Amino acid sequence: MTARIVMVCHGSTEALHRAAFPLDEGLDEQGRRQVADAARLFGTGSGRSLCGPSLRCRQTAAGLGLAAEPDEGLRDCDNGHWAGRTLADLQGQDPEGMMAWLTNPSAAPHGGESVLTLVGRVAAWLERRHQEGGKVVAVTHPAVMRAAVVHVLGTPPEAFWRIDAEPLSQVRLTAHGGRWRLRLSPAS
Repeated sequence: MTARIVMVCHGSTEALHRAAFPLDEGLDEQGRRQVADAARLFGTGSGRSLCGPSLRCRQTAAGLGLAAEPDEGLRDCDNGHWAGRTLADLQGQDPEGMMAWLTNPSAAPHGGESVLTLVGRVAAWLERRHQEGGKVVAVTHPAVMRAAVVHVLGTPPEAFWRIDAEPLSQVRLTAHGGRWRLRLSPAS
């Protein structure tokens, strides 16, 4: 059975501009414009539409014209007690925790998910999609997209931090015969 997944990163938010671990926030003005501009690229098409349960994912999906069902497997990384705090603030108050988070995939100094746990959760989500087959458009978070790429390419989890996922960027994945492939798309 073949599964095709187009993962789409949610639009811009205030936390992104502040370099902060987000709370459940909506899109900012720039994000709403980005989504409106990109909506023409998304047709209703065939297949299923899913989104992370956060407000920013639901707003992005709706703005793209997708009747997306919230899916807990697409939720953002749980950043524990760091949620709402900026990187600069944490670097000043918890530099050891920040260093552990950025260098050790099994570390979760914030009390939330480690990168390793996130990659495992996303791998399980991908396996369910593979078993179901068909086409899925999934609006989600940068961390979830990075985790999917790490899993699909079989890279060490340390590679997680070397992957950028900008607002409305896409990752196209195809599974056939038990193997995932990542497809790079031309710029639109």
